[in-house]
Parts: sequence; structure tokens; C-alpha cells
Amino acid sequence: MSIAGSRHEVTRRWLADGRRFAVATLIETVGSAPLDPGATMLIGADGEIEGSVTGGCVEGALVEEAREVLGGGEPRVRTYGISDDEAAGVGLMCGGTVRVFVEALDEAAGGVLDRALAAVEDGRPAAIATLLDGPRAGERMALVDEELVGGFGVAELLDRTVGRDLRGALDQAVTGVRRYGADGAAMGSDLRVCFQAHSTPPSMVIFGAIDFSVATARLARELGYRVTIVDAREPFIKSPRFAAAAEVAVDWPDRYLETRELTERDVVLVFTHDPKFDQPALTAALSSGAGYVGALGSRRTHAMRVERLREAGVAEPDIERIAAPCGLDLGARTPAQTAVSILAEVIARQNARGGERLSETTGAIHDRPAGQLQH
Repeated sequence: MSIAGSRHEVTRRWLADGRRFAVATLIETVGSAPLDPGATMLIGADGEIEGSVTGGCVEGALVEEAREVLGGGEPRVRTYGISDDEAAGVGLMCGGTVRVFVEALDEAAGGVLDRALAAVEDGRPAAIATLLDGPRAGERMALVDEELVGGFGVAELLDRTVGRDLRGALDQAVTGVRRYGADGAAMGSDLRVCFQAHSTPPSMVIFGAIDFSVATARLARELGYRVTIVDAREPFIKSPRFAAAAEVAVDWPDRYLETRELTERDVVLVFTHDPKFDQPALTAALSSGAGYVGALGSRRTHAMRVERLREAGVAEPDIERIAAPCGLDLGARTPAQTAVSILAEVIARQNARGGERLSETTGAIHDRPAGQLQH
């Protein structure tokens, strides 16, 4: 489960337990920031804390804000930045500016949020809109299973406009803030609304029931992937360690991929080390729509794979898409180290980065996340 996913679970558990707590949500970033919009921090009335919105830069100040809203104070947006007098005592070390919405939450106020997060935990898409300004600040609307739930109670036009924009936000995977008129007009700037879109998690399919598969699956789940380990050899995959790390399936690679619809966000890894599995797995993976296709093994092993694929009629441009040996050159040897190497390459490719040492590069460390609203 990803960090964000575990936070959703904690939020729902605290709501179900009837606890009263504050939620600090990172709604906007300007310049460099450690975390992306949507990061949350939970502060219980009993002092328990879960999560972070900046990796430690402003969390102390947010605890004080949380105490105020838990004591009956109004929800509020707070801005912290390197040149902001308000933030002088907390120091946003990365040099950027962040805006954080702080609100109190309990079971009565969290119904819409709980329903949306339940869908997200179940792997279903959902989008949440939170009103940030005015006496109704903190009210929510959500799009769950194509149904709009909740409402702001400010103006009928605002609910209609935000409801329409929720659909667009989910389609475009948008997280960020939009502004509306006091009457709900789309062209106004009186009221801010924070949108958080939760699309279905990307998929990772790993062929081969080996220790490297378990290590990779565990780490990939932390990155937010829905992982399936597939092997046609039932005695191999029956070990409980595979089911503990991922979903499992007993099937031949090509037959299994016929049942899956994969996209550019998805990953297929071939760890089988056996030509009778490798070749159908790679051939099917290249036709599956997956954005990353990787294979484990030595350079010699992959050279032999390539010859077999050519003989089978696989086009040269498709063969060149295979990342093999997969992973970055980290000197990895153990299954855990190899998992880090492979997933580092996956992340680098997704972000069109070369995987160099940051100390030897220039330019921005963080690109604006795809789909984030522009300022």
C-alpha cells in the first residue's frame, strides 16, 4: 500500500472510531516543494500525528493551527514560504511556497470524504472538491462511481459548476485549486475550491514466482501500484510469500495478458528466466499497451532472447522498447537492491529523467506533476 493509501486508511479508521481530529492538506505549491499537492497530515485531539505535508518544514506550525481549529477556530488556509514573515520561524528549506488548508474533522463532518476514500481504497476512481473560503469552508462534494455526493450549501450554481468540474478533474487526473464567484460563476475569484483526483492505481504485472518478484512487488505497492505476480507453475506460486506481497494468478503469460487492459502508466516485468515463458510474455507485453516492459537477466541471456524474438517476427522497434537487463546501474545484488534498481528506472522513465546523481545535474529537481492546476 502506498503512503497516500495508508493515510486514507488511517483517516477512515479515525472517522469510524468517532475521533475528532484536524486535517492539514497541501493544496498548492509555488516553486520547489518536497511533496505534491494532496499530501495530508492528521493531528488528533489527543496529540497523535500521522503524515506530513512538507517533510518536516512547517509541521510544527501546523500542529498549532490544528489546536486552534480543534478548539473551535474556523478552518483556514495558511501560506508558508521562504520570504513569508509568517513562516520565518518554520523555514521552508527548499525555497518554495506552500499553501495548506487546516480543518477539524469528525464522523459527522467526514461522511462525503469517507465515501470517496472507501472507493479509492477499493481501487475505484473518485474526485473530491473541498470549499476553502467563507462560512461553509470545509464542506465537500465528491464524484464516486459516476455519482455526485455532498454539496457546499452556498449557491446552487456553485454546486452545479463544481460538479461539472469534478468530472473534468477526474478525467484529467487534476489536483489543485480553482476559483469561483460568490454566486458560483466559473469566471469569478471570490471562493477557492481544492480538487483532488484519485484515478485507478497503475498496474504492475510480474511474470515469474521468484524472490525478486516478492521484493519488487512489496516496494511497488508502496509506490502505489496494484501488483500481480503470474506464473504457470502452480507449485511455485503457491508459497504464501507471493500472496502476501501481491495478487497472484496461475496462467501462461500470453493468455493472462489477453485478460488485461494496460495503459502507458502500467508496467510488465518478466522474471521467468525460461525461454518457454520469456518469449510469450515479452511478445504479449509489447502488444499490451504497457508503458514499461522490462526483463531480468544477464546481457547474454537477453541477447539470446532478442534472437528468438526476431525469429518469431517481432519488429525491431518493439524489441528496442524492452528494458533489459532492467534497472539502473546501482551494483545491485540482493532481491531488495534489485527491486530498488528496477523501480528507480521505472520512475526515471515515467518522468523522462536520465537517472543521474542529483549532485551532478542542474535545473529543477521536481517537475510540476502532470494534471496539476496552473496558477
